[in-house]
Amino acid sequence: MTEQELLKASPAAYMNIKQRAFFRERLQVLRQHSLQTIEAEQRRLGERPELNDEADLAQYEETSRMALRVIERETRLLRKIDKALERMRTGNYGYCLESGEPIGIARLLIRPTAEYCADVKTQMEEREKHYGKRR
Repeated sequence: MTEQELLKASPAAYMNIKQRAFFRERLQVLRQHSLQTIEAEQRRLGERPELNDEADLAQYEETSRMALRVIERETRLLRKIDKALERMRTGNYGYCLESGEPIGIARLLIRPTAEYCADVKTQMEEREKHYGKRR
């Protein structure tokens, strides 16, 4: 299936076998990409160059800090991907964890790890703005 075919599909066909297969493949590719990114950043961290002056050391420290941030971000993404794959296995993928409503193909194409429909996510973000913390 292509993205266009997914977007043109009838709402009654939501999360049919072909759609689930499309998103399962997309999640697996995304997972593999994240693992490769983590490995590359870890290799970069392991290759400490010879540092001859303070400017080199400062550059190395900044590069290391950025690599650690990438690793942290990709690790969080891996957890989300694994949760999405688990929802795929249990038959809950594509449905809002709070309302049970369909998340929607367009939203899943943009964010295949989405756990909430747009309305619920908007409400959560509003609460976060008002109360300053995540749920």
